[in-house]
Amino acid sequence: MKEAAETLSEQSPRIAVLVPCYNEEVTIGTVVRDFRAALPFATVYVYDNNSSDRTREIARAESAVVRQEFMQGKGNVIRRMFADIDADYYILVDGDATYEAAAAPRMLKEAIDNHFDMVTGLRVTDRKAAYRPGHVLGNKVLTSLVQHFFGRATDDMLSGYRVFSRRFVKSFPAASSGFETETEFTVHALQLSMPISEIPTRYIERPEGSTSKLNTWSDGVRILTTIIQLVKQERPLLFFTIIALFLAFVGVVLGVPVVADYMRSGFVPRLPTAVLATGCEILAALSLVCGLILDSVAAGRLEVKRLAYISCGCFNTE
Repeated sequence: MKEAAETLSEQSPRIAVLVPCYNEEVTIGTVVRDFRAALPFATVYVYDNNSSDRTREIARAESAVVRQEFMQGKGNVIRRMFADIDADYYILVDGDATYEAAAAPRMLKEAIDNHFDMVTGLRVTDRKAAYRPGHVLGNKVLTSLVQHFFGRATDDMLSGYRVFSRRFVKSFPAASSGFETETEFTVHALQLSMPISEIPTRYIERPEGSTSKLNTWSDGVRILTTIIQLVKQERPLLFFTIIALFLAFVGVVLGVPVVADYMRSGFVPRLPTAVLATGCEILAALSLVCGLILDSVAAGRLEVKRLAYISCGCFNTE
C-alpha cells in the first residue's frame, strides 16, 4: 500500500474521497481516518443526508470536508457529489467502515496506470454477518440480469466501493434516488464501452452499534425495477420486441380455434374471442413499431452521451 501511495503522490492527481452518510456516528470517524492514512494527498468529502446523530460533528473533527444533501436517498447524495466536486479521480465508499481503505491506493493506481474509467472493489469475505446469504443471492441474480442484457462488467454490481475517472463522473446522468444507483454505474459504463476493471477487496461486518440502512426485499425490488427501466430506455427494440412476441403468441393461441371454427362452419360463433385475438395482434404490431422508433431515439441519445463522455478529458500521466 505504501509503495502505491508514493507512486500516486508523485503523479499528483487531484483525488476526492466521497463518503455519503446517514446516521453513521459510530463508524464515520474510522472511515475518514483510514482513508486519510491510506491517501494522505486526497481530500475526504463527507455528505450528510439528514442524519439525526453526530455524524457531521465527528467528520469535521477528523478534518473531512462536510456538506449536506437534504433530498433523502443515496442516489440523490451521489448526484450532488458528482455535480459539486471537481477532481481527476473519485473514490466512492460507504460510511459504514465495512470496506478496506488500504485497497484504495491499489484501486487508484489500477485506474491511473491503465486509464480505466471505473474500478470496482470486489467484495471478498468469509464472514456471514458481513455479507448475508440473502444479499449474496440477490446480488448474483441482479448482476446476472444486467450481464445478460448489457454485457459482462463485474461480478459485484452492487459494491459501494469504486474508483471513477473524471470523465465517468461528469458524464454520468445520476437519475436514481436510492441504492439502485450502483446498477446505473454499471449500465452507464457498459453502454459507453468504457474501460473498466475490478479488484478484490476485504469486506467486513459493521461494528457493534452500527445499523444497516438496507432492506433486502424493498431495495431488491427497486433495483429490479431499475434494471427493467434501463432495458426499456437503452435497449427499447429488445424490450418492445419481447412484449410484441408475447402479445402475438396470445393472439395466435386465442385465434387459431376461431379460425378453425370458421373454416369448418363458415361462421364465427365466438366473436369476443376473435376480437380479443385481433386486438392482441394489432397491439403486437404497434409494440414492434414503437421499439423500432425508440431504438433510433436511443441511438441518438447514446451518441450525445458518448460526446459528453469524451469531452470531459482525463488525467494525463505522461
